[in-house]
Amino acid sequence: MPDAARLIAAICIGVIAYVASLQIVPLMPESTDFGAFAYMNAILGIVTGWTVMGKRAGRGVTAAINNGLGGALVLVIWGLFLHSCYQMFDRALDNWYNGVFTAIAAIFQFMAEYALIMLDPLVLFTLAAGGITAGLLTEYAWRTWR
Repeated sequence: MPDAARLIAAICIGVIAYVASLQIVPLMPESTDFGAFAYMNAILGIVTGWTVMGKRAGRGVTAAINNGLGGALVLVIWGLFLHSCYQMFDRALDNWYNGVFTAIAAIFQFMAEYALIMLDPLVLFTLAAGGITAGLLTEYAWRTWR
């Protein structure tokens, strides 16, 4: 059911995803082709905010902070997984892998490599502070516009 809390959560997590994506770009090798990286993460953030955070609003301030941090964590996990799958499929089309299991193992290897790149303090701070802010704004929207 659409409501203001879901809308605010979607907008907030989408903005956080876009900003964090722009902070990740300089951390990657120069030869990396990003394409629509930031926009894809923003769309993923909108979906995450709407589905994960929006339905958990209205449980208090402590739960709102946990909701925001959880929403940011879900965003990171899904983002790592989707971009790793894309990288694996790109390499699979060039016949890099001998079988299905090596391709699936490559997904988790890419996730680990990308997670290590994301351990930059600025990116972590953006995700944590943005998640807390998004959780509190979602809670405020739920209390104000029921």
